[in-house]
Amino acid sequence: QVQLVESGGGSVQAGGSLSLACAVYGYTDSVGCMGWFRQAPGKEREGVAGVYTAGGATYGTYYVDSVKGRFTFYQDNAKNTLYLQMNSLKPEDTAMYYCAASYRVCSMPLLHNNFNYWGQGTQVTVSS
Repeated sequence: QVQLVESGGGSVQAGGSLSLACAVYGYTDSVGCMGWFRQAPGKEREGVAGVYTAGGATYGTYYVDSVKGRFTFYQDNAKNTLYLQMNSLKPEDTAMYYCAASYRVCSMPLLHNNFNYWGQGTQVTVSS
């Protein structure tokens, strides 16, 4: 069992920054991929970034094209927490953001049906 808790969402102006956190609890030895997804009202859940990680090591980091160069996904092993640093935010980034864990190795695109555990979500709103 894996438990995920997101935090750090909020409301910012276009061009601003936010840092999202995903605290990870429980048994994680079987996890092959950690991902960030987002879902706006009326839209499909979209994979944003993924980290293939095991034993505290990062083996690969992946981003959807629309966030490359703006978002950074990294882990803090001391805190058992993963972060999504979001810079140069745009109104189209507005969505509920979810942390997720999968038994599968990461691949792009990240497909939400492949993920087994989900956090509660944290809202990100970017105004123009």
